[in-house]
Amino acid sequence: MEITNDDKLWGLLIYILSPLVPIIVLLMPDKRERPFIKAHNMQALVLGIIAAVTSPLCIGLLVWIYQIYCGIQAYQGKTVNVPVISDMFKS
Repeated sequence: MEITNDDKLWGLLIYILSPLVPIIVLLMPDKRERPFIKAHNMQALVLGIIAAVTSPLCIGLLVWIYQIYCGIQAYQGKTVNVPVISDMFKS
């Protein structure tokens, strides 16, 4: 299936505004079934939760910076493999 500009935009938003946007995407059947969005959504949700939990620490800032990087990669139409997290959702 072709990756649309809409898919790329949602991929960016999923990472940058996580964990809120991934939860919203889960409630939108037309978006959550898109293969590109589906590939990014759950790992972005987990990253967002990790960033929120670790936000009082410097690690939270680093995770958020990594989320920005992942969002940019998704906006360019690339599939992002987040260490450990991606493997959890591939099986």
